Amino acid sequence: MHFRLAYLYTISRDSNHLVSAYNQEQAFRLFIDGDGTGLMHIFGDLAQIKHDEHGDHLEIHTPKGIKKIYYKGGAKANSVGAITGMSLGSVAFGEINLLHMSFIQECFRRTMAAQDRYHIADLNPPAPNHPVITDVFEVQNTRWTHWTIQDNPIISEERKKEIYETLIKNPYLLDRDWYGKRVMPEGVIYSMFNTEANQIPALLGKPYEMYFVADGGQSDATSCSCNIVTFYDGKFRLNRVANYYHSGAETGQIKAMSTYAKEIKEFINWCVEKFEMRFTDVFVDPACKSLREELHKIQIDTTRADNNASDAKKQGGGIEVGIERFQNSITNEQFFLVENDTYDHYDFIKEIGMYVRDDNGNPIDDWNHAMDEARYANNHFYKNYVL
Repeated sequence: MHFRLAYLYTISRDSNHLVSAYNQEQAFRLFIDGDGTGLMHIFGDLAQIKHDEHGDHLEIHTPKGIKKIYYKGGAKANSVGAITGMSLGSVAFGEINLLHMSFIQECFRRTMAAQDRYHIADLNPPAPNHPVITDVFEVQNTRWTHWTIQDNPIISEERKKEIYETLIKNPYLLDRDWYGKRVMPEGVIYSMFNTEANQIPALLGKPYEMYFVADGGQSDATSCSCNIVTFYDGKFRLNRVANYYHSGAETGQIKAMSTYAKEIKEFINWCVEKFEMRFTDVFVDPACKSLREELHKIQIDTTRADNNASDAKKQGGGIEVGIERFQNSITNEQFFLVENDTYDHYDFIKEIGMYVRDDNGNPIDDWNHAMDEARYANNHFYKNYVL
């Protein structure tokens, strides 16, 4: 995408262009910097970061004149306001399935008058009924390229062998991630979640309780959420207001549990100051004993999270009980994400679209780190405010 865009900007007759992602930081990281291959590196001395009335952008000098490449976030309900009134020649979407639909559609309108109109997007394969498929790709003249693990030059043969041994256990993941087939999962578990309906710009209602829930791992992701229960419009609501998240596998940076504990403590202190509330508990997955111990060392008391282990003893119980409760909270308009620029919901939204069942109907043990702790958080809410 970096080099396609660089070529486009060089020959385009349009002056203004846009690159977008979940938030502005992501847009800069993915497109402008791009780990050393992004636009600012391709154009070198011909490029400079600037700011004008439309926002931050990369100004580049080309044979066709000066071009401005704006970089913006598109996941919030009000993200569309950042591009209203702009006239664009092209738009690049990073992880388009995580962006707000009103922002996506406005981007297409902003390029209507372009002389050399162009759009390019990347995404992880979403569910067949995802709006980005039905309302965007199926109504455009879309050309697909499905990349596989063989197309990633940074992955060694040894690492590929390890990944293959993992993927072979699941036919869906093997077809999708190894052979590059356009296959869809049996079903997204939380398909009823809708960013337009379940994401709000600010906390609504009278606050009743604030608590934290964490699930930890070193190669797997460590996730900790801040949850505030409010009473609004005649019912209690669970508001996920902030999320600390780090994946050693995705970032290639493995952190010690003591480091995670320290960063989670900073996250907790930030939330207490931000929302001006005392918290009642810090719930941690009982299986993550090392994280609990490290938190205790730095004076953060913890409680065992309800991971539905007791429900497993009942017929048809276990994790399915927690999943059904969380589905009910989403469907009954009792679960909301509250937008946050510092500790945002990027990883939660990414996971909730990828958390699926296999051919036998069992939840696939992948993309489930934020999903697990969100389920634990909802268990506490459901038992104390709904049942």
